[in-house]
Amino acid sequence: QVQLVESGGGLVQAGGSLRLSCAASGGTFSYYAMGWLRQAPGKERDFVATISWSGASTYYADSVKGRFTISRDNAKNTVYLEMNSLKPEDTAVYYCAVHYDWGGHSAAAFGSWGQGTQVTVSS
Repeated sequence: QVQLVESGGGLVQAGGSLRLSCAASGGTFSYYAMGWLRQAPGKERDFVATISWSGASTYYADSVKGRFTISRDNAKNTVYLEMNSLKPEDTAVYYCAVHYDWGGHSAAAFGSWGQGTQVTVSS
């Protein structure tokens, strides 16, 4: 199965930006819909964004719509999450995953999780 490794997290000030990357190996990356989810301490793992295998379709959680952009480069086996206008409530571990069930957007629709990358937004 595909293996995923996230990178690009860090500490930023409120209003700042970060770009997360998810590098994939194994499997057939271009055939997979991909997504980003996040989990704050003591909270459930929440959906953030997803992108179809071709990149033609995207979907975002209301909490990040207009601020975050998901994209992919199948030639580089990489999916990205550009995060702008960051808020303290965006602080979480961000995970990349394969979107196995396109009909759903809960965590149960995803699998082959990466290990996550920490994003901390200071006020």
